[in-house]
Parts: sequence; structure tokens; C-alpha cells
Amino acid sequence: MLLLELVRDLIVEVHPHAAQVPVTLDRDFDRDLGLGSLELVELLLRVEDAFGVTLPSRAFAAAETPRDLLRVLDSADRRPAEHPAPIPSGDSLKETSSPAAASTLVEALGWHTGTTPDRTHIRILGESGVEDELSYHALYAEAASVAAGLLARDLAPGDTVAIMLPTTRAYFVTFAGVLLAGGVPVPIYPPMRPSQLADHLQRHVHILANARAILLVADPEAVPLGRLLRSHVESLRHVVTPESLAAERGATLPTPGLHDVALLQYTSGSTGHPKGVVLTHANLLANIRAMGQAAAVSAADTFVSWLPLYHDMGLIGAWLGSLYFGMPLVVMPPEVFLTRPTRWLWAICTQRGTISAAPNFAYELCLRKVDDAELEGLDLSSWRLAFNGAEPVNPETVERFTARFGAYGLRRTAITPVYGLAESSVGLAFPPLGRGPLVDRIERYPFVRSGRAIPADEADADTARFVACGRPLPGHDLRIVDSAGNEVADREEGRIEFRGPSATSGYYRNADATRSLLRDEWLDTGDLGYIAGGELYVTGRLKDLIIRAGRNLHPDELENAVGNLTGVRKGCVAVFASPDPARGTERLVVLAETRETDDHARTDLRSQIVGVTVDLLGTPPDEVVLVPPRTVPKTSSGKIRRAASREIYERGTTGARPAPVWWQLVAFGWSGARGRVRRALRAVKAVAFAWYASILAVAVALPLVALLALVPREQWRWRLARTAVRLLVRLTGTSITVNGLDRLPSGTSLVVANHPSWLDGLVLAAVLPTPFRFVAGEVLSRRMLAGFVLRRVGTVFVERTERQRGVSDTDRLVELARQGQRLAMFPEGHLDRSPGLRRFRMGAFVVAARAGVPVVPVAIQGTRSMLRPGSRFLRRGAVHIAVEEAIQPRGTDWAAAVEYQHTVRAAILRHCGEPDLK
Repeated sequence: MLLLELVRDLIVEVHPHAAQVPVTLDRDFDRDLGLGSLELVELLLRVEDAFGVTLPSRAFAAAETPRDLLRVLDSADRRPAEHPAPIPSGDSLKETSSPAAASTLVEALGWHTGTTPDRTHIRILGESGVEDELSYHALYAEAASVAAGLLARDLAPGDTVAIMLPTTRAYFVTFAGVLLAGGVPVPIYPPMRPSQLADHLQRHVHILANARAILLVADPEAVPLGRLLRSHVESLRHVVTPESLAAERGATLPTPGLHDVALLQYTSGSTGHPKGVVLTHANLLANIRAMGQAAAVSAADTFVSWLPLYHDMGLIGAWLGSLYFGMPLVVMPPEVFLTRPTRWLWAICTQRGTISAAPNFAYELCLRKVDDAELEGLDLSSWRLAFNGAEPVNPETVERFTARFGAYGLRRTAITPVYGLAESSVGLAFPPLGRGPLVDRIERYPFVRSGRAIPADEADADTARFVACGRPLPGHDLRIVDSAGNEVADREEGRIEFRGPSATSGYYRNADATRSLLRDEWLDTGDLGYIAGGELYVTGRLKDLIIRAGRNLHPDELENAVGNLTGVRKGCVAVFASPDPARGTERLVVLAETRETDDHARTDLRSQIVGVTVDLLGTPPDEVVLVPPRTVPKTSSGKIRRAASREIYERGTTGARPAPVWWQLVAFGWSGARGRVRRALRAVKAVAFAWYASILAVAVALPLVALLALVPREQWRWRLARTAVRLLVRLTGTSITVNGLDRLPSGTSLVVANHPSWLDGLVLAAVLPTPFRFVAGEVLSRRMLAGFVLRRVGTVFVERTERQRGVSDTDRLVELARQGQRLAMFPEGHLDRSPGLRRFRMGAFVVAARAGVPVVPVAIQGTRSMLRPGSRFLRRGAVHIAVEEAIQPRGTDWAAAVEYQHTVRAAILRHCGEPDLK
């Protein structure tokens, strides 16, 4: 519709970054579209020209929405149009297959919501089949409601929100809601084993404290656990449920930028404490697009996943990839798969899944736990990409899985081993499509001695085997380097390094770990591997490498071999090196879980483990430790935590029974008591300061009002008010720093500032060297005390609700500026609790352009944290004010005013310290 095109064009002209704002017939010009009185005057002129009509005068006062304006058009007097009305191009209305122009995940979601709102985005499976479905429109609407709830709890753009939820509708809605609110999601996993609750809590304390999470969203059952965590994490203000967030509505949502942080993905911690990988919208979209190109993904695909949503493969690879490309995501909770692995295979069959992914252990679990009777009628012919990654890929598992399920329609070419890591968002290397798995057999002895991967003869029985993980994703590079950082030749083992647009900038608030990660323009994966035939073969983790008698021993192969022994729990074996103080060397230790209790059986099992170790490594272990089930620690994604296993061994607690859950909770709660006391003391100090400041304000204000009533000259009254404000600043200990005050012109000028708090006018009055006339809303003049003070210091009041008055007030301000009056204005027009620079109204810039006076951009930072809009609780703080160079006018028309607005707003945005709400 032409009318909506005209409205949209004006919005983009005045607010260039608001192109994503939906324009419909029922959107309010002022509240929803940011078009004030002057913008509406310009719109009406354009409507008259485009439609060849003369609008009645009542249109200006009566039109609140485009629909109102449409009704007026129907009764308007027609006149010949000087130019034919523009017709929207058909090409601009065509839908594309994916949001190629999107620069953020929020824009990608908005694109799908606008083009295919009713398309099924997520289908959630449970024990008995499909339990819930979510369309793009439903996801966006419910997420916007959650975002409003977060903003009502004072979430500022860039704040971190921890999400500890299972795979449910609430998880997707909450995650998207955090993004819409401008926050940064921090997915964490709920406790899995009661016996390891203390370890679980300590790891989450580390994550939440490092992330400085201000809010934790959890299921009602997990809220008590969250409150225990809050006593240990000073930043954590709220522990809430998704339902409580969704109760709030009606907030103005910020717009994140390309390089804003979109996610803190904490590593699994298999080699130490989890580290927060910083991933921007640009990183995630680059990775998703590159993976989509390598895998030829389209909206015709269907992704089936049971992967946890706190893990990068499940969150980014499965969900966010599906969201971007518009393919349906069929998802089930991890526990549904783990209790009965066949449900994963049947979901692929019944939902005609084309893509699915899992770590190697999942494929192994299907081989061991799925009976043939459960597979009758199974059809896996739709499965075109079976990704295997996130942990070392076992060639034996690949071959056995391919052989067994080939009978049920699975093609060998579907098996797709891949390589990735959180530091590269998720994916880094994919094999060629349709090639199938490629296994490299190499001579074991040269490899463990020198790291040379020499292809083995068919007759050679003593070989090592590694699976090809493919080539770097489009736009990405990887290389293999030695300990000195020099690139090695093909088929030589070394450290894997990479670079590309998906690469993180580092670890959140962890400078030491970031320095060890970044090597010039390359990032160190911490993994070892070699290149052969242009493809990557991953051989193990550098930190897990055991050097013994000049040989490099990789624990993965030995752990798998020991896990295959009868009596050992598969996937529950840790191999590591431990210092031997007596000999000054390292001991090779095998820690294996078993349910065997008979002494004879355990002795026999130790002998078998020694034999397997000698066969594979050519050397016996120094010690074999058999432990009860659930002793070997694992990450949330099922990887063996070798460093933690070594700590258990060195402490001598491998056979110790964990303390009862109730005792773990009591001990954890008691240890957080000191944190609660510290926070209580800070709260008491904050309340005391607020009372002190309030009493002080009254003590200064009362004599000030009396003096303002008596002093005859306006200039003297201004200086008197400024002295009172400066006295309050000094007595409250508030620091105000000003940069660039000398940039204020000596003559007439118009100061334009952002408006984060009621304190803004006071701090400007305290620092401006000469009297300025502030421009304020008419509503303030009707407040008895404030109105009196503002009138006595020369404030100019303007009408912001009645359009006719608003236009005439603009004329009055133009006249004042032409007379040489210095004016100070806040073009955002109103206050809002949530941080961010809002759209600027055009009034100040029309005044400056028509009067021909320079505009001085002034950025205020710090007042919002001292006195948030809607609150009367003043907090101690510091204020920083930046004065930019004055901007000279380049014309007197509407176009000049628009250019003024864009330039001034960009200058303030650079210094205000708040996000762009556009």
C-alpha cells in the first residue's frame, strides 16, 4: 500500500536504523513509529503530493494511525498530481529462502516472523510423541513478552542472563526473549546426578560469577537451587521462572548491533574451569552461513535433535541454524534419548529428518542399547547428513553404525564426521558432501615416537586409525604448527590453529586464558592433529598428551579399548599422567569404573587392562585404579574430565563415598552466608545515603525557592540555582567530570543532550559556564514546586501532546534562537527505565536549521545509575559529560534538519555509554 510505503520511507529517513520496525495501518504514529508533530507535518505534505489531494486541516489533529489517515484520504478533495504516484517494485516484495541481509539473530527471527509467521519452527517431542509446536510468530510474540519482563527487572543491554531450563517451549522463548531485550544469554545445565551436587554447584558459581549474571531463569523446581547460588554470586539479583517473566508487556525493545555480544558459551571444562567464549551476532551468523553452505542446507531440510541446548552443537548447530535457514527443528529432551536411544532413530524416520548430529558416544549407545526388535519398520533413507562431532570420532563406531543401520536405509554417504569448537562458534571443518567417512591407517611406532602419520601397509597389524574431519568451512582457515609456532608439513602432528569470521575475540573476563588462545591472527584450539590430502585428522588434546620415555601417548584410544573390556563401564575410563615425587617423572594412571566387587575378578580385570595398555602403547601403566560407578567426573556433554580425575586420584579419594545430598546443600548454603552479609551491609549503606541525600535536597531547596521568589533578574536567579546545585553535588560526594567544555561557542548555540535521568538538567546546570534556557515539557510547568523553580530560571515550556501547539512552540523557539538566546534541549522527549539512546524528535533540529545556529552534542553518562526513571531512590555515583564540537547548519529546510539530527545523534551515541535503541 502506497500510504504505508510513504510512512516507512519517512521513518527510515528520520530514524535510519529503524528499518525493521513493522509499519501497519494500526500502528500509533507517536508511540509506535516515533513520528512527532513536525514529522507528521512532513508526512501530510508527502501524502498530498503522492495522492494528488488537499487534506483537510483536521487531518493533522485527528490522525493517530495510518488507518485514521486513510479514512481522511477517502474524503479529501482531489487535485491533479504533479507526478505519478510511485508503485512498489515487484522484486522488492519477493521472499528469499533465508534472511541473507540480517546482521543479527534478532533480525533473522524478525525476517521469518514477517515472511512466514505461521510456519512451524520447532516441534517438541516427548515420551509419547509430539507435545508442543512453536511457529515463528508465536516464538517472537512470546519472546517479546519475556523481554518486557526482563526490562521491567532493570535488565540493561549487555547484561548477562543465565538460563537453566530443560528442553521445553520455555527455553526457546526465554533465550529469544533475552536477545530481544538486548541481554546476553548464558546457558547452564541443570544438575544431573544428586551424588555430584556439590561439584555441580561449585562449577555454576564459577560460571555465574565470571559472567556477572544479574538474573537466573529456572524451572520452579530449580528455583531453590538458584537461590543457593545467589548467596555465592554477588551480581545475581533475581532468580525467576519463565512464567513470571511473561507476565510483563509493553516495553520498548532495543536493537542489538552486528558486533554486540549475542552469547556467552561456556566451555565444557574437560581440561579445567569452564571459560566463557564471547560470541557476537557476527560470529554466529558467519558460522551458521558457512556451515549451511558446506552442508547445502535449505528450508526443505528437517533437523532432528536430542542435543542439550546448553551445548554449542545443540544450541547453535541445531536450533539457531534451523532458525536462520527456516527448516523445522524436531527436538526432544536429552533424557528421552538417553533412556531409550531408539527414539532418536524413530524421530528421524517419522519426521522425515534430513539432518541430525550427535557425539560419538550417541552412535555407540545406539549400537549397544537398541535391540533389533525395536527397529522393525524403521526407515532412515531420509537422513542425508549424520554429523558426528563434539568429541573424538571413533573409526570403529563409524564402521559398525554404518554397517548395522545400512539395513534400515541409512546411506554410507550420510555419515559425516566433523570438527568444531566453541571458540569457532561451533563448526570449523566439514568433509565434502556425499563422500562418506574416510579413515586413515598409519604406522603406530613412528607416530608415537615422532608424530609422523605414515600410511600403513595392509599387512601391518600394529596401526593407529584416525577419521578425517574434512576441510575448513568457507571463509575459514586452519593450519598445523609445532611448539615454536612454525607450520609443519603434511602428515606431521602438531597443534591445530584456525582463523575466520566465526572466531571468538576471547574469553569473557579471563585475560590470561585469552592471551594463551590468541596467537597473532590465529587461535590455538588446544587440539592436536595433522593434515593429509587437504583434510584434517584430529588426534587428541594437547593438555591430555602423555609423554613417556620420549613417546607421545594419546589417552583416547586406550580409554576406548579399556572401556570395551567386560566388567568395565564403557565411556567411564580416564587415562592421565600424574607426577611421581619419588622419581621426578610422571606416572601413567588408568582410572576405570566397574561394578565388580569380587577380589579375584578385580585382579583379573587389572591384568586385562595392563595387557591392553602394553598392546596399544608398548608400555604398562604405573597404576590401574578400579573405582565404583559414577566416580569418573564428566562434563555436561559427557566428556571425561581428565584433570578432575587426576585431582581425585592425587587426593586419594577415588573410593570415597560422596556426602549425603542434604549435607552438601547445607555446607554450600553455609559457605554463602558471608556473601549475604556483605550484600546486606551494602544495602544498608545505600538506604542511608538515599535518606541523607533526600534530607539534604530539602534543606537546600527550601531557601532556594524563597530566594528565587525575591531575586529580580533572571540571570541572577540562574546563577543562584547553579550555586545550589553545585552545593548539592559537593555535599553528596558526587563526581562530575566534563570533557570538551571549551568547545561551547561563545555566541548563540543550541545544546542537545541525551536524557537518561531526571538528574540530567541539574548536572548540565552545574557545569554550563553561562546561562542557558532549558526547554521542557508543558506538563512540568503544572507541578507546583518544580514548575515555579523552572519558570524563575527562564525555562521555556513546549506542548508535546497537542500537535497544533507543538508546531507553534517550534516557531517560538526559532524566534528565541534568532534573538541570541542559548537553548538546551533533550530530543528524546521522555524518560525510560531501560538503558539506551532512543529516537530523537525533530523539533530541536528544525529550530537549529531554521534559526541558523550551531548545535552542540552533549553526552551524559552515569545519571541513570544514580536515579533511574520511575525511582525516588538516589544512589551514590559519578557522572561523566562529553561535549562534542559544535555542528554548523548546512541549510534551513527539512533535509538539513534531518542531516542535523543524524549527525548529532551519532556524536552523542559515541560517548553516552548506552546502546542504540534506534
